[in-house]
Amino acid sequence: MINLRRLDVIRIFALSALLLTCSAISWAQQRPPIADKMAKAHGLDSFGQVEGIRYTFNVERPNVNVSRSWEWNPKTDSVSYEGKDKDGKPVKVTYHRSQATGEPEDIDANFLNDQYWLLLPFHVIWDTSATVTDEGMQKLPLGDGAGEKLVVKYPSEGGYSSGDTWDIYVGADDRVQEFVYHRGGPKKPSVVIAPWTDYKKAGPLLFSLDHQSMADDAPVHIFFSNVAVKMTGSENWINAQ
Repeated sequence: MINLRRLDVIRIFALSALLLTCSAISWAQQRPPIADKMAKAHGLDSFGQVEGIRYTFNVERPNVNVSRSWEWNPKTDSVSYEGKDKDGKPVKVTYHRSQATGEPEDIDANFLNDQYWLLLPFHVIWDTSATVTDEGMQKLPLGDGAGEKLVVKYPSEGGYSSGDTWDIYVGADDRVQEFVYHRGGPKKPSVVIAPWTDYKKAGPLLFSLDHQSMADDAPVHIFFSNVAVKMTGSENWINAQ
């Protein structure tokens, strides 16, 4: 399988096994106010009502096309994956992340990367090891205008994101406008700039589905398809629209 590292996309820090709304609120109190507003604008207060999230993560860059489909139950932290294995062969697998050893561990690294792109605003609250600071209004790296800049920095040791930093630019509507990723280690790309566009809502959650990005000045298109949310007590999936 073409994994996270071979794609040179973003490494990420491990998710919490169980995401409870009360804990999220407690963690949010330790963050700058704009971080709390950003997460809530994307649906954090309703996340405890979410039974499942499914989506397909797509990458297009010169000579590379990747498509990986996921279904995640945040309450049980179970994952279903459909795509390719590390040898490029079609594969379907379902596992619990607490038991992600052996072959599923390679798949789980991709799950973490892809899911982080979808739920970045929540990770600013969830990832308690990261230091988050508000640097005020700053000019956008790519687009016109400005956004309130949040700097999210991970410790130099431990986790997938050791030493990594994200500069997140938040708009007046509290949505993510762009982010700049700075890798903490020597692997490439060392810098990824990603605009957040094509916002759509699935149930109570707001997602950005399109990122016409730059990775060390080379274009890379990252986008989501087939995004849907299932709420607790329902068997129906709500498509992003």
